[in-house]
Amino acid sequence: MSFSFLLISKLLSRCKKIPLQADRHQIYFRHYMATSTSNTVRRPKVLVTQALLPDSEKLLENAEEVEVEIWKDGLIPREELLKKVKGVDGILCTLSNKIDKELLDATGPQIKVVSTVSVGYDHVDVKELRKRNIPLGYTPGVLTDATADLTVILVLGAARRIREGILSVLNGTWGIWTPTYMIGSQLSNKTVGIVGLGRIGKATAIRLKPFIGANGKIIYSGNSDKPYAGEIGATKVDFDTLLRESDVICVTCALTSQTKEMFDYDAFKKMKKSVVFVNSARGGLVKQDDLVRALSESLLGSVGLDVTTPEPLDPQDPLLKYDNVFVLPHIGSATYETRTLMGNIAVENLLAGVRGKPLPHAAQL
Repeated sequence: MSFSFLLISKLLSRCKKIPLQADRHQIYFRHYMATSTSNTVRRPKVLVTQALLPDSEKLLENAEEVEVEIWKDGLIPREELLKKVKGVDGILCTLSNKIDKELLDATGPQIKVVSTVSVGYDHVDVKELRKRNIPLGYTPGVLTDATADLTVILVLGAARRIREGILSVLNGTWGIWTPTYMIGSQLSNKTVGIVGLGRIGKATAIRLKPFIGANGKIIYSGNSDKPYAGEIGATKVDFDTLLRESDVICVTCALTSQTKEMFDYDAFKKMKKSVVFVNSARGGLVKQDDLVRALSESLLGSVGLDVTTPEPLDPQDPLLKYDNVFVLPHIGSATYETRTLMGNIAVENLLAGVRGKPLPHAAQL
């Protein structure tokens, strides 16, 4: 083989290797950059304090750029919550989680948003959020129908002695029919008083109108006149007048420093002794010891509650010893449709906050 042929072959061989070597360098460079980037750019981290319905959790799964931790073992203990929030950029909480200075201090200065799966946010220290410039997301407007439906259930359940009826069946005390057995009251021609004619109060009034009939009345009390009151036939009165004149009282207002424990012994004394008193808003609106006292003195006809203080209520609580008290475990918004919408809105608020965008539903702090 000639010398010239060997020389040409060697040169061609080197030429073929150069692109391969360059490609190897390029591949290595890309891998290094990808590894380096993944090591230096921190994904936002969020904590969800309770399991959500599947559709809402799917929204979180789809947010691949966010690191998500969901506590799925019931109510997260306070000590565990204080550990879990350390270093997170966002918190999605429920009414059962107290968001206060202690918790926000434990979280750290990087936190960007708090999102609650609720309309009310009395469990959140809004002053602390305002001071730290942390937005608060909430879920307004979506639980109106579900809560209004349950408020009507409480009214009818308390008025018609549903708790006593169920217990008589379960306990074997169901007696023979007599004209006086298990007599309750009906709503025809009655006056319904709504304390807080907001979305839920209005929806409750509309649902109760067919029960009270053309000769029934709807009155309401609150801080402001409602422009839609006339449409539903509701008349604004002062609080004391509502207490004195109502056959049924539905509490649907927000819990604030002004409304806290507004229903105390003095308020109960002003009511009719046949009144049906219903609270589907917040337990803190009622001074519960005073409610028990009023019941012990037979000042009230019957009571329907979806909210109490505390929650859950101890089975031995004195409130539960009265047959004319009908209590449910805070399930006003507990429909699949409503809880899914609430969860979706809460997730949207959470993700917007950690992404540095305006919250779709931000509370006014």
